Amino acid sequence: MNNKTVILAGLILLATACSSIEPTARPGSDVVARLASEYELSQQREGILFWDTEERRVGFRSIPEIFPTRRVASGERVYELSDRPTDLSGITYLVDGERFLLSDFLDMEGTISAIVIQNDDVLLETYRQGATRDDTWISFSVTKSITSMLIGAAIADGYIGSVDEPVAHYLPRLRGTGYEDATIRDVLHMASGIEWNEDYADPRSDVALAGGANGIELVRYLAKLPNAAEPGTRFNYNTGETNLVGEILRSAIGNNASTYLEHRVWKPFGMESDAFWVLSTDGGTELGGCCLSMTLRDYARVGIFAMKDGVLPDGTRVLPEGWMQASTTPSRGYEGYGYLWWLFGEGTFAAQGIFGQLIFVDPESNLVIAMHSSAPAASGSAYDAHQTAAALAIRDWARNR
Repeated sequence: MNNKTVILAGLILLATACSSIEPTARPGSDVVARLASEYELSQQREGILFWDTEERRVGFRSIPEIFPTRRVASGERVYELSDRPTDLSGITYLVDGERFLLSDFLDMEGTISAIVIQNDDVLLETYRQGATRDDTWISFSVTKSITSMLIGAAIADGYIGSVDEPVAHYLPRLRGTGYEDATIRDVLHMASGIEWNEDYADPRSDVALAGGANGIELVRYLAKLPNAAEPGTRFNYNTGETNLVGEILRSAIGNNASTYLEHRVWKPFGMESDAFWVLSTDGGTELGGCCLSMTLRDYARVGIFAMKDGVLPDGTRVLPEGWMQASTTPSRGYEGYGYLWWLFGEGTFAAQGIFGQLIFVDPESNLVIAMHSSAPAASGSAYDAHQTAAALAIRDWARNR
């Protein structure tokens, strides 16, 4: 693997070859064609983290034309949402002691589209910078929260016994390694105890060497790493282990993750549009920790599915009863993290991806906020602070309406 590969906050940086595309008249098609060509050459750019503003704005909505993907097909029935436009102009929030209006955040350059849904009513829906309702948008690490739910589905279906089973039961190559005593729960909590260096600036760090690994390459790399703590006791953000969860899933179900998602969640729940999951290679396997492209409304429906604890509109249960409560209970290692979900206290949880991708869920107020974003930096930008503050302000408003 190219040692210059950089992974940031759960992004699996893809530097693999992909098929060329046919030019179209779609706005930005010249940018898409150039990005696809650059990835075919593979040495011209270090990757998606270094796309400029225009490349992100066009490329993030055009992932299936740039990278190899597998389709997650929608069905005939759609989970219906009611349009009930509501004046949210009175909502304000604070960042660094300064008060802002919600409209200030929506007007930021990083905001591409946003939707606010309460009780299945769409209170606000906005598309900016040429975005449309039909656009799919890359989700980055939002995907790992979806993979976490698929582990729950596999438990409900009997493919996995419980989260307390050893990882090595499903990946025998990890027997006799540092993962010998690590459980699925430990990996979901990013608390396997394995020593892993997530230093993005160090070209010899684990994340640079294997953050984009998948399949047998990933398992072989992880098998060589020593223990640094007792499993389950220390949170250590580990990009490799988000893909390891995908390996556990595929081993357990004997199928690819896209097909399983399609038949257990996407079609049955009523997602409106097809989604596209990036593959490690052309015809290869999905990246368990990254890169499912979805429309904004389907981002939101994923949040609604999670908020309903994995119960379909017809009452069929897909996830084990209480799965989402367990998923959003703070881990021993870090109170702000559950089973690959970020926790905000008071029962609020979120799936988050770099550059501002978001599914924000507050079960108490039956609220879901979803956003497609193109923040100026992968993480740590002022946009991130505004997004979190704005989402929490909307939550507080929704709880008190």
